[in-house]
Amino acid sequence: QVQLVESGGGLVQPGGSLRLSCATSGNVFSIKPMGWYRQAPGEQRELVATVSSAGSANYADSVKDRFTISRDNAENTVYLQMNGLRPEDTAVYYCFAWRARGGIAWGQGTQVTVSS
Repeated sequence: QVQLVESGGGLVQPGGSLRLSCATSGNVFSIKPMGWYRQAPGEQRELVATVSSAGSANYADSVKDRFTISRDNAENTVYLQMNGLRPEDTAVYYCFAWRARGGIAWGQGTQVTVSS
């Protein structure tokens, strides 16, 4: 069974930074991408960033040049460094990874609130 646990969310002022972490346990399909989604109140879940096992990253246009995704393949851990945060980045952030037996596993989410 694959479990994902996010941490690092919180309240930050506009322009500030946060670093999210997602630790995994169980049988993760490590050659598949890992990444982050987010969901704001009343909105659909939005893909934020993904990173391949080789370290190749893709970002939503809204976070490009502000967020950086990375992963530690040895620990099957994925990170999201968020700089220049804006109020519109306020959301619950979820990490995901692929199970070795198929399908996607999700974390429980971590709240990020950007407000003065």
